[in-house]
Amino acid sequence: MLTGCNSGIGFETMNALCANGAHVIGLARTLQAAEAACAKAGPTATPLACDLADLDSVAAAADAIRALQYPIDVIIANAGIANLETLQTRYGVEMQFLVNHLGHFALLNDLTDLLRDRTGRIVILSSSAAVDRAPAEGILFDNLDGRRFYEPQAFYGQSKLANAIYAKELSRRLSSRGISVNSVHPGATRGTGLNRAGGLLLRIAATATALFKRSAPRGAATPALLAGNPVVSGITGEYWSNCRVAAGNPLMQDADLAQRLWVVSEDILARHRTVPATPLRQAA
Repeated sequence: MLTGCNSGIGFETMNALCANGAHVIGLARTLQAAEAACAKAGPTATPLACDLADLDSVAAAADAIRALQYPIDVIIANAGIANLETLQTRYGVEMQFLVNHLGHFALLNDLTDLLRDRTGRIVILSSSAAVDRAPAEGILFDNLDGRRFYEPQAFYGQSKLANAIYAKELSRRLSSRGISVNSVHPGATRGTGLNRAGGLLLRIAATATALFKRSAPRGAATPALLAGNPVVSGITGEYWSNCRVAAGNPLMQDADLAQRLWVVSEDILARHRTVPATPLRQAA
């Protein structure tokens, strides 16, 4: 199972897994996008809609996956957005934190019981931004809605650090079942669509630097390795880059921070279950 199957690293990862005999459930923000991508990947790809900015859509996707009655070998949390030029919020949190961390937190926690014991794997895409762009304190728990201040790259780094911290904590919680959980920096990659919601200047800069970035298939190499290669069997709780374990943000080792992130994330989801979602808010 893989989120963000419709472009860039997500599509190339799905394509590689299907080419090697895997049956992949490909999730994209719309069913149309998922269907188009899965059709390209071949008959062993099953499309589903999952809008990570909509927690009702996330819950519906989890229910649909359960209804398929497939045991799951691997979950790849690949989808993401980056560097939103203006502040956008929903459920009382900033949009990058919602899509990149909270949506995946809700989806994966709903589905981990379907993973096979001893062989199941989870791969969560993080970024070098978790190291060099995240706030010094890690997660701005008193500013998750961006009301005090908003800086696009810092909030992107925060969301990617949340991915890495969540992966580390999830690896601890699933260790008794022998399920491996790792986070990945895939490297600066062309064609991901990651900055599609950014401003004009950011898109121009991304175009100008595209020649210096790796191709999407190369960006997919580390996620695909962690998803299917027996060489990495049993390795868990690590941060990976270029197909090897790398040094992530030292805050990944902060057990208290991980626990607080988990509790705060659960609290946000609990509030969503009892209070109707507020409409998407964009700063003036």
